Amino acid sequence: MAWRDSNERVQLSQALKQRALEEGFNPVGIALLPGSPRLQLRTQALQRWLDHGYQASMAWMTAPRRHDASLLLDGARSLLAVGLNYYVSTQRHPRALKVARYGWGRDYHRVVSKRLRRVGRWLSTQQPGCQWRVCVDSSPLLDKAWAEEAGLGWIGKHSNVIHPRRGSWMVIGHLLTTEPLQADAPARSLCGRCTACIDACPTGAIREPFVVDAKRCLAFHTIENRDPELPDEIRTALGPWIAGCDICQDVCPWNHGNLPCSNDSDMQPRPWLLNASNQNIQRWDDATWNQKLRGSTLRRIKPWMWRRNAATAQLDQTPTL
Repeated sequence: MAWRDSNERVQLSQALKQRALEEGFNPVGIALLPGSPRLQLRTQALQRWLDHGYQASMAWMTAPRRHDASLLLDGARSLLAVGLNYYVSTQRHPRALKVARYGWGRDYHRVVSKRLRRVGRWLSTQQPGCQWRVCVDSSPLLDKAWAEEAGLGWIGKHSNVIHPRRGSWMVIGHLLTTEPLQADAPARSLCGRCTACIDACPTGAIREPFVVDAKRCLAFHTIENRDPELPDEIRTALGPWIAGCDICQDVCPWNHGNLPCSNDSDMQPRPWLLNASNQNIQRWDDATWNQKLRGSTLRRIKPWMWRRNAATAQLDQTPTL
């Protein structure tokens, strides 16, 4: 089936988004390359962030292709952006060490990539000859800015994408394509004067709205820092966090209220993550780590890093949000 005129372009765009919804993605949206002036401002902001060294040791953030999505796929004209909700009703044990919610289920890189590839193959059946490429956040794409451009939500002051009805508890993915599609309206920021995320960060990692300094971020240090010991200022502020950090999202007003909970089997938590303790983690060997983290995005944290983080963490008395 060929899609030639503007009406057929609209129909294809609607059908493509419907196909993405059938894969469990919600919200979904479309943007056109090279993007609006705001996308260009986001790109410039990335360069300023890099110039300040806020990427710490994450050298991959400097990849030139991150500045121009068209470099990821020859002839790219459109982009489908998708969100996958990872907020579940299950809560961790109140006396357990904390792991960021995005890591509770299966590796979202694999989940999102696998589902988007199915969407891409469907697109090929509708428009033979079109090219496409799947991008998750491991690809050199300005993923949050493009999600905002496609209308999935706005980038909050904590740098996460916020949907007005789903909050920021979602991972995002993109399908670049050479097919011309119908764009959705970019999202409008609704953070207003709120500074809850900035005020709550125990290390002051959110240096200013939308600017997170990885060198001060608990999530960076528990996941990416390969030093035998964490810096003193991180050790002092770590609290119960051993893998990532949700503080800035927990306090966000858009993440309170009657949020939709995911029933997706791939997003459901592994029980041990809800009841993690220093005593158990200190006994881990490589085989135990491999068994507990099989198919998890948290495999990036090596066994010795789990032991380091757990030994440093301190349980607090703050009730779970």
